[in-house]
Amino acid sequence: MLVKSTSAEQRTVLHNISWETFEALLRDTGEDRGSRFAYDCGVLEIMTPLFEHENPKSNFGNFIIALAEELGIEVRSAGSTTLKRKISKRGIEPDTCYYIQNELAIRGKKTLDLENDPPPDLAIEIDITSSSVNKLGIYSALGITELWRYDGQNLKFYQLIDGQYVECKFSIAFPIVSVSEISRFIEQSKTSGEIALLKSFRAYIRKKIN
Repeated sequence: MLVKSTSAEQRTVLHNISWETFEALLRDTGEDRGSRFAYDCGVLEIMTPLFEHENPKSNFGNFIIALAEELGIEVRSAGSTTLKRKISKRGIEPDTCYYIQNELAIRGKKTLDLENDPPPDLAIEIDITSSSVNKLGIYSALGITELWRYDGQNLKFYQLIDGQYVECKFSIAFPIVSVSEISRFIEQSKTSGEIALLKSFRAYIRKKIN
């Protein structure tokens, strides 16, 4: 067992964990626990997010909803829902994720099963400290079309192409915004109040589309 702790995240890594044990842990710990799981073919990482980790997540979520509202796009937030597929022996709980292109396909559903349902269209992953599992490999195995990944300093957009993530400059779900634009507002969040930041972001998007 490996335990790493910083001001942003605490990570515990367990090896030789079977799929059955992983699912049992999910059931036993429930959805209200403060930690998040990432499972990659026998390796289980348990991450407990702290303040430095959670604040960027809140800002990303605000940006996504603002973009959807200003562009007139329906979205469905799936939060940190457990995303897993037994056949690939991989599972993860993203910081947050969204159905956008496939929103209508899962509208009204109370449960999510990736064996039958489409995966979220966009996932956001915040890793202030380096993860011990291959999260890009997990997300690609689950078929997440778009991934935004932030390490506390740098933001990257990824698009899934032929089973591999390729870094891209513009969002797939929201082509109007580039990674450099979102990065600028995330950097601004370090010195700005959240409401002021959101107002500034909305004004910027409205200016772009009008």
